[in-house]
Amino acid sequence: MDAGVIDIGYLELFGAAAFMLVAAVVAWSLRLRQTKAIVVATARCFLQLLAMGLLLVYLFKYQSWWLVCLVLVGMALAATQIAMGRVKGKALRIWPEVFGSIFLSSMIVAFTVVEAIVHASPWYDARVLVPISGMVLGNTLSATAVAIDRLFSDMDARSDEIMAYLALGSTPREAAFPSIRSAIGSGLTPALATMSAAGIVQIPGMMSGQVLAGADPMIAAKYQIVVLLMISAATTLAIVAICFTTYRKRFTPDGCFLSPALRDEQ
Repeated sequence: MDAGVIDIGYLELFGAAAFMLVAAVVAWSLRLRQTKAIVVATARCFLQLLAMGLLLVYLFKYQSWWLVCLVLVGMALAATQIAMGRVKGKALRIWPEVFGSIFLSSMIVAFTVVEAIVHASPWYDARVLVPISGMVLGNTLSATAVAIDRLFSDMDARSDEIMAYLALGSTPREAAFPSIRSAIGSGLTPALATMSAAGIVQIPGMMSGQVLAGADPMIAAKYQIVVLLMISAATTLAIVAICFTTYRKRFTPDGCFLSPALRDEQ
């Protein structure tokens, strides 16, 4: 173990699962029917993070640009699937748009940080690129799911208003724009709230991890600032892209609004 690094044994790690008893007791006492979901989420958390740890050990030892890129694409595919799962019943065949928004926005920001700020060498250094990309992807998928949910829900709530706009000669984009603006605002709220609370209410994850690993707190603070700003940028790009590429799913090719009764949602 490196000097200053706080290690956690597997016994203590599995003992930490007892924290989930709090959620289990609440779910049971309120009859939320979430016991299975809690067990599955806890098991996935353990298995996925330990698997990622093993994967990173392999990547750090035998890394190559194509293998690192393959891992990033796989992470983006998983992020897309999770985001789509959070808006099940509201999304209408938008898988390609969601993947494109999440992947492109995250990779643009991640590679910019790696090349222009961190100056990693080589550019595909897995120790730098994979963790940074993972942080960005995790936050963009959450923001994208929130934005999609708000966009479609708001458009459905405004269906009469949208049809009135169209009847008066507005384009689908003009009729949907209030919903697009509302969805973008909702998607940005979590990232902005995290930035506002950083350093006062909470010590964010990356800074906490570096401090626990023995890094200088000022260096850790600088890295955390970069992380929060890059997450905000990637989140903005992703939700703007997804809103402006998916609102048309609520309209026919000739510009008529599809009411819930006329839609075939998958």
